[in-house]
Amino acid sequence: MGWFLTEMFTWWNGQTMGTRLFTRRKGEKVGTDEFGNTYYRTPDPACTAGGFPERRWVIYNGYADSSTIPTGWHGWIHHRIETPPSQLSYTPRDWQKAHKPNGTGTAAAYRPKGSIIGADQRPRATGDYDAWTP
Repeated sequence: MGWFLTEMFTWWNGQTMGTRLFTRRKGEKVGTDEFGNTYYRTPDPACTAGGFPERRWVIYNGYADSSTIPTGWHGWIHHRIETPPSQLSYTPRDWQKAHKPNGTGTAAAYRPKGSIIGADQRPRATGDYDAWTP
């Protein structure tokens, strides 16, 4: 019963009930990546009528974080390549970095020098700045 309520009222930790029904009715599983995310598409021509590209979507394994989509699957889900990585022997290029989770809102978030919540102190103003006084 707990999973039912979770799927009914939340979108951030997996799929919703509407996504489950649409996937069961019209989805075709294309593959799964190393993080456990599952990728689907609609082979139904009625969904792609009017010149629209086929619908592609991902059901995340756990928390919905778009930064967990690997580079090969990112290209497929954004219609940059037609063949999914599950049908190719995709290897990332040398310049492509491995996945690093999104650190926003955590202790690992980027805090530039001089940030209010950063560890460093903001540098003092030099003589080229005059504060406005009314």
